[in-house]
Amino acid sequence: MAQAKFLAIDLGASSGRGVVGTLTDRKLTMTEIARFPNAPITIMNHLHWNIYSLYEQLINAMGICAQNHTRQLQGIGIDTWGVDFGFVGRNDSLVGIPYAYRDHRTDNIMEKAFERLPRQTLYQLTGIQFMQFNSIFQLYAMVLENSPILEAADKILFIPDLLGFLFCGEKKTESSITSTSQLINPFSKKWERQIFENLSIPLEKMPEIIPTGSRLGSLLPEIKKQTGLEHAPLIATANHDTAAAVAAVPAKGDDWAYLSSGTWSLMGVEIADPIINDQSLAFNFTNEGGFGGTIRFLKNIMGLWLVQECRRIWANQGDEYDYGTLTQMAADANSFRAFIDPDDASFLHPEDMPRAICQFCEDTGQPCPETHSEMIRIILESLALKYRMTLENLNQLRGKSLKVLHIVGGGTKNELLCQLAASACGIPVIAGPVEATAIGNILVQAVATGELDSIEDAREVIRQSFEVKTYKPQNQDRWDEAYHRFKAVLNQ
Repeated sequence: MAQAKFLAIDLGASSGRGVVGTLTDRKLTMTEIARFPNAPITIMNHLHWNIYSLYEQLINAMGICAQNHTRQLQGIGIDTWGVDFGFVGRNDSLVGIPYAYRDHRTDNIMEKAFERLPRQTLYQLTGIQFMQFNSIFQLYAMVLENSPILEAADKILFIPDLLGFLFCGEKKTESSITSTSQLINPFSKKWERQIFENLSIPLEKMPEIIPTGSRLGSLLPEIKKQTGLEHAPLIATANHDTAAAVAAVPAKGDDWAYLSSGTWSLMGVEIADPIINDQSLAFNFTNEGGFGGTIRFLKNIMGLWLVQECRRIWANQGDEYDYGTLTQMAADANSFRAFIDPDDASFLHPEDMPRAICQFCEDTGQPCPETHSEMIRIILESLALKYRMTLENLNQLRGKSLKVLHIVGGGTKNELLCQLAASACGIPVIAGPVEATAIGNILVQAVATGELDSIEDAREVIRQSFEVKTYKPQNQDRWDEAYHRFKAVLNQ
């Protein structure tokens, strides 16, 4: 019975983990071997990622793998959130500490960038959704402040690439993580020179771009000694966590949409070529890279971050809830009391999320939620209605209707949200697998190393290995009326 073992390092904006995937006779089993918190730290009024702590946690996960599972791996892959980056100096040392994307230094930066490169021109060049924390705007903020860190850097590496460099010494960037930067031409899949010239961002500091599934390199001797791993090539898997999650969608055909549900909700379709036109610009859709040269045509939607931040604030006030309790509270609350736009800028990084939600309701002539139960219900219903709006936009842009929505990731554990999404969108929702990002990370490695033939082959393995749950639409008339009210709130 042939076995192949892989290690997935899956880093999110709130936690990270190491997962060993074992592929045996076309079935995949997953074993979580390490889990650790990850959160930005505030230094001198700026948010940063503690890259040194992450490095230490990854070394620990590799050591656990070697001690308790195997010293011989077919591959190691690292996936993370997008857009953020760090710097390597000419002597191969780290320069500075990576900023976190929610840092306020990019407030109002897009308008300054558009003075040098108009919004429509930038979209035509990249096809990327406009968000103030995209890499392009983070770098332009550093240009405007004459950042000594940017000046000292030899290479700019996105977070998974930076960690890969620390483990194997290669300064390269994988295409899916690079595509989130708004610095790439999606047709040529190369750095777009016009952007760098217009915004005075130094192009020579950008690394070589390699395809998803490339072999990045071997572990450095000192890393092998520290961890006990003997053979473990580093694979440039789908380094962007959403690209990894989409690779793990157990779908067939081309009439499906995906929703990677977690801190963010990323909703879209997998297509062969970018869609870049006035309509996609108006809807603010993005064209990011996926495995095999595919395009993830999607919309970034503020996800369960809204719930996470409410929970944090309430805990600070003495009301501790686990997520299961919050979901049950929301299930018992009254429906459609008020609506919010999950993507309103006021929700990006407020000091007090519940207060920000109440303020939005007051500003739009709606009642402020009176209880914690009502607050969570409003968030979940508003997310579901935003999914419906996004689905309608996708149907319009593609010229044909999508028949099913696959939800993957941690949000699948929220059964209430899955049911609300099915009812709001009016199509079946297939939820699962929960561990889609780590599964996709591992299966992209398996295809890259020849253990599996293709992404279609990998998705068949997923269907054979993991259970899913189907949710069907309910109460369509009530949801149609709620959607009409929701759109009216967003149009104020």
